[in-house]
Amino acid sequence: MRTLYFNPASIVTVDTFSKNVKSGRSQNELSPLYGKSLLCKDGLLVEIMDNAEAAECEVDRTYDLSGKTVLPGLVDCHTHTVFAGSRADEFREKIAGVDYEDIARRGGGILSTVNSVRKSTVEELVEIASERVEYFISQGITTLEIKSGYGLSFEDEVKLLKAVKILKDKFPIDIVSTFLGAHTFPPEFKDNRADYLDLIINKMLPYIAENNLAEYCDAFCEATAFTADEVDKIFSVASNLGFKLKLHSEQFNQVGGIDVAVKHKCTSVDHLEVFTQDQINLLKGNNIVSVLLPGVSFFLNYGYAPARTLIENDIPVALSTDYNPGSSHIANLNLVMSLAALKMKMTVEETISAVTINAAKAISREQSAGSIEVGKNADFAVFNTDNYSDIVYNVAKNLNIMTVKNGEVIYQK
Repeated sequence: MRTLYFNPASIVTVDTFSKNVKSGRSQNELSPLYGKSLLCKDGLLVEIMDNAEAAECEVDRTYDLSGKTVLPGLVDCHTHTVFAGSRADEFREKIAGVDYEDIARRGGGILSTVNSVRKSTVEELVEIASERVEYFISQGITTLEIKSGYGLSFEDEVKLLKAVKILKDKFPIDIVSTFLGAHTFPPEFKDNRADYLDLIINKMLPYIAENNLAEYCDAFCEATAFTADEVDKIFSVASNLGFKLKLHSEQFNQVGGIDVAVKHKCTSVDHLEVFTQDQINLLKGNNIVSVLLPGVSFFLNYGYAPARTLIENDIPVALSTDYNPGSSHIANLNLVMSLAALKMKMTVEETISAVTINAAKAISREQSAGSIEVGKNADFAVFNTDNYSDIVYNVAKNLNIMTVKNGEVIYQK
């Protein structure tokens, strides 16, 4: 099947010239094309051609994109999309001034969602999450990472990952599954951390690896969660079992997470709201993506990660929603993009690179997604504007009118 996406106002390629990542000055370069059309076949982009040539090309289908802007399919590389229950009452407390960590210490926060997940079936979780995935697709997202982490028992973590696997089969986008059993300590192990570590290392990880339920292993390295030494033990086993690694770190406290991430060659480190220059120096040159989550800072009324310093130090920066029920109940990637520009002083171009190629790099999809380059998947987001700056300028407004995955239209407004 040959499909032509004809005559858009511009094609924002985010071309990496085969590097498949952008850092430093290159993160500010999008390489937009004008007067061009996109020819797709068998799920891949096979040619970028002049409009005059495209008008004469024999194809099976043509979509006229006159006046529209085409970006690579967007990538949301850090989400907790599968969960049950509501934490609206905690939200009331937070806006009244109660600290997020204080809520967590008295059994709220993550543990509140754990209780709801443990009461839910796989089928119920899939039904709840399906509407959320559909919303992501409507924004132009063609690749989505989803973590576990709200089960915190063998049975319930496996249940979450099974729900993610069903979602992968149900929807046409790429869904990347991440095991986050090391999210926090469940109440039954509150006074026995060693036994919960043993459960993760000797039961959860081997079973999940054997049954191919997750590609990544993640951990929350934080004062209220796991120490750097505990994460080191988990990652040593996970790496040997074939998991790729990601790490939540430096969100509220500096507890040595970056050293662990560098030691284990993590694909990404995520959060970094309290990142320092010394830690940036540790990260430089290690091919690790910094995934920044400004929605968390906005939702918690907390400090933002040092995006400008990271970019100036040639470290690739990605952005993601961190969609979850507690610290970032935000599923709108457009809002996150605007926050990055307004609050972290990222340029429009840096922001777009951060939700395309760098976000793809953060979940090992940079070879096939994240930029519009011949030979890559034909994944596009089509926006109802002739100026790509509008995408960031229109705060929280979804301008996407068409989502294309592997050359097929999977959403059209």
